[in-house]
Amino acid sequence: MLMFAIIVVVSGALIVGALWGLYGHLPAWLEGNLLAIAGGALMISVVIELVQPSLADSGIWVTAAFTLLGALVFAGVDYLIDEKLNSKGGAGLLAAITLDGVPENLALGVSLISGNVMQVAALAGSILLSNLPEAAGGAKEMRKAGNSHKKILMLWIGAAILLSLAAILGKMLLADVDKIILSAINCFAAGAVIASLATEVFPTAFKRDNHWAGISAAVGLIMALGLSQLGG
Repeated sequence: MLMFAIIVVVSGALIVGALWGLYGHLPAWLEGNLLAIAGGALMISVVIELVQPSLADSGIWVTAAFTLLGALVFAGVDYLIDEKLNSKGGAGLLAAITLDGVPENLALGVSLISGNVMQVAALAGSILLSNLPEAAGGAKEMRKAGNSHKKILMLWIGAAILLSLAAILGKMLLADVDKIILSAINCFAAGAVIASLATEVFPTAFKRDNHWAGISAAVGLIMALGLSQLGG
């Protein structure tokens, strides 16, 4: 029951965020701050909850190789969407959430296997913090590009369903998998998240809120660090 509650809240944040982007009217500076807080939280969480355990379980080479692979795959797909397909209007953020979200939610499912409630909360909370403003920003850009509200909502609902399935599969199928495979999945997720922070999240936050975004990112990092300490 806890598993499904966490998955519904984390993935449902995409739908709530999309509704916020379509119908909400928060000032740009506030949206920028929230996005930066989410980025800061996610940055430290992927290191503490995904990379560090993989380093302990599988060593530096597996950790480095799959973190780099995740970043390369995300950067490559993001480049194709932005430069080759000329897909604007929020498609970049949708791609970012989907591409890094699948391995990320697989990792969330894996973390549920351990049964450490606070560690799960640290990772889930950081994903939740990032999903809300990212989905809001993506939906808003899609609306500006002329897409219908129905089409936008269907896209974000589809993303939420996909990420929910990834978390469920992570919990159900990876319970008895070798630690090296789990480390590879976690590090791939971490690399994709890091790349998305660099190319989508922090640049968007900076454009909306300028230099205050740096302070907000530090606030988010401290929040996630506090959650992680409770989990320890």
